[in-house]
Amino acid sequence: MGKLIKRPVKSQILGSKSFFKTRSNNPFGFKTTSDIFAPPSGTVSNPFTVATGGTVTTSGDYKIHTFLSSDNFVVSNLGTAPNNVVEYLVVSGGGGGSGPSAAVGNGGGGAGGYLTATGLSITAQTYSVVVGSGGNGGGGGSSGNNGVSSSFNSIAPYGGGKGQAFGTTNTVTLNGSGGGGAKDSTPFTPLGTVGQGKNGGWSESFGGGGGGGAGTAGSTASSWTGQPGGNGLASSITGTSVTYAGGGGGGSYNLAGGNGGTGGAGNGGSGASTAILVTSATINTGSGGGGAGAYTTGFPFGGNGGSGIVIIKYKFQ
Repeated sequence: MGKLIKRPVKSQILGSKSFFKTRSNNPFGFKTTSDIFAPPSGTVSNPFTVATGGTVTTSGDYKIHTFLSSDNFVVSNLGTAPNNVVEYLVVSGGGGGSGPSAAVGNGGGGAGGYLTATGLSITAQTYSVVVGSGGNGGGGGSSGNNGVSSSFNSIAPYGGGKGQAFGTTNTVTLNGSGGGGAKDSTPFTPLGTVGQGKNGGWSESFGGGGGGGAGTAGSTASSWTGQPGGNGLASSITGTSVTYAGGGGGGSYNLAGGNGGTGGAGNGGSGASTAILVTSATINTGSGGGGAGAYTTGFPFGGNGGSGIVIIKYKFQ
């Protein structure tokens, strides 16, 4: 008769004292029978924000999206705190300088509104980004045109105020920075909006007042000389310091026109025998255009305001 072999019963294999539960040195590393059939662990979520839109550059651990024209900022993955916020700069279009008027200098355009901050919370969605255009310079005897507002995520500073011509009235009361005045133009003080820009310069004589900038107010004309525009403000959001939103210089009858403020603003012109051409603001600066001098054939317009810009920055690694 052969030797009796004892075989383990089912409970001994799969029970509470089974081989797979009790053998800590199991070569497969299983601690329980359920581990044999466990699904692979899930994918770890990206802790940083991922987005597209505009022109994308990097500076250290940050991505910078620069919008020179209207587009969408598309957030496909929202980072976990504290990586779910952005820094932004929104600058609206600058105002156009006034057109030439006989015997007087004319006001320079005001800068577009300038708003910047850090720590803005966002979500994973598509944001519309609008880059406002600069206002065109005015024709003979006409004021310039106001700049157009830029916007991102309900942040929408006002456009720059138009430079004014002799005896005209600016009915737009909400400007980023106020446009410069001319003789007998109203309001007496072309107002900017607090937190966005400064006032434009008035004219007490035949020279044109300078447009207000984001940093300083435009200068008031007390003589026939055109006055300088207010200075803009510098931002280092891209990793390099760049100045935006300067006010346009005021024009003169036959003396020097005022210089545009820092930030790419236009210079004021001069008419009569000097015939110095008024200049427009640099695009994507939100600066104001220069005011024209007295009417001279060949120089029929004020300077155009510069278009605005929107920049968004966030940590990506």
